[in-house]
Amino acid sequence: MSDEEKLAKKPGKKKKLIVIGAALLVIVGGGVGAGLYATGAIAGESSHVDPNLPQLVLREGVDESVAVKYFSPTGDKSPDPTKFVASYYPLGEQFTVNLNDSEGFMQVGVGMSTYYDQRVLDNVKLHEMAVRSAVLMTLSQQNLTNVTTAEGKKALKGDLKKAVNEALKQREGFGGIDQVYFTSFVVQ
Repeated sequence: MSDEEKLAKKPGKKKKLIVIGAALLVIVGGGVGAGLYATGAIAGESSHVDPNLPQLVLREGVDESVAVKYFSPTGDKSPDPTKFVASYYPLGEQFTVNLNDSEGFMQVGVGMSTYYDQRVLDNVKLHEMAVRSAVLMTLSQQNLTNVTTAEGKKALKGDLKKAVNEALKQREGFGGIDQVYFTSFVVQ
């Protein structure tokens, strides 16, 4: 006797299996849907922005709903510079490091910007020693070829931004630095 014949003899068993299968599908589907909604993958971004985290500073005349689109709970997204106000902070002293592959050295002044409120720059000031250390470690990994080309300098700026944001995230849970700038740059 086949399985279908056995199920046909017991009409309640086939119905019970269908109901259990449907219930499992609803539970699993609901869990997946809830997870996607919670992470912001469904219906765009979450409309709730934690007020305890640094907030994006809007330019005059820009609707507040724009901030939700660009907000990141760790400060990783780069906002549209036409919609937000940038704040700048120069790290006080210049950095002097030996180049990795030669007897030369590099002396660099570094500044940074954020589109988030004053709390990000306050965090940079509070943790300036850790930020400076992250910058020094990144600079000391450079070689002469990297730092003498425009592409190399651009890549270095990206590496510095990543290092500074990582240092801030480790200490405050939020990066928020959008751009790193060279205020001076000498290679010898």
